[in-house]
Amino acid sequence: MARRDDIVAYANELLEVERFPEYGRPGLQVIGADEVTKLACGVSSSRELFERAGDTDAQLVLVHHGLFWRNEPLVIDRRLKGRLQALFAANLSLVAYHLALDAHAELGNNALLAARLGVARDETFADVGAGGSLADPVGIEELGRRLADATGREPLVFAEGPESIERVAVVTGGGGERVIQAAHEGYDAFVTGEPEEPALHSARELGIHFLAGGHYATETFGVRALADRLAHEFSLEWEFLELPNPV
Repeated sequence: MARRDDIVAYANELLEVERFPEYGRPGLQVIGADEVTKLACGVSSSRELFERAGDTDAQLVLVHHGLFWRNEPLVIDRRLKGRLQALFAANLSLVAYHLALDAHAELGNNALLAARLGVARDETFADVGAGGSLADPVGIEELGRRLADATGREPLVFAEGPESIERVAVVTGGGGERVIQAAHEGYDAFVTGEPEEPALHSARELGIHFLAGGHYATETFGVRALADRLAHEFSLEWEFLELPNPV
């Protein structure tokens, strides 16, 4: 058993949340039980996720996409009401980390996906992403296969780059617009979660491969890794709650 506030303080420091100006509040968003023996984690806030977390007898829910965003109306509508009711009914605390969890060099979505692709991260790309080199050059079919293996789904691939891929940039989730920056910085391939409409022609005209593995599917890695670290540090049980999402 551990104190909720100790867990949150540890995670805040570990992820260096103050380094990332956010449009979603990092850290504790909803206050529930003071003491924690089990945490549940998932990618995005939803009533279903919170109800399932309550059913697991968790006291804390960790997510990548939290409840409160500065670019959304500050109104408690049916959506937010239902989510808050589910949290309060189970006395669950909600903790969310967005950009800080994307960017972390060890536990971050980008670093972990890059590693699964065989990319040795050697620099930060686009503030929160990961850039690096493959140990041995591969073709686009092999890189696409690695992305499919990592995410469990077939990626969208625009094969518009060189035959031999050496340098790869990764921005998980909604980072599709960064393909232009990746091309300008000399990468052979750009991997993200979801595409922007101009992605095909941008990739074709700039001569870079574009791969989109799904917003949800590319962002399951960080919450799992952080939950495992917190569980180890504070002797907690933890569980990842899978909510399949086609986006």
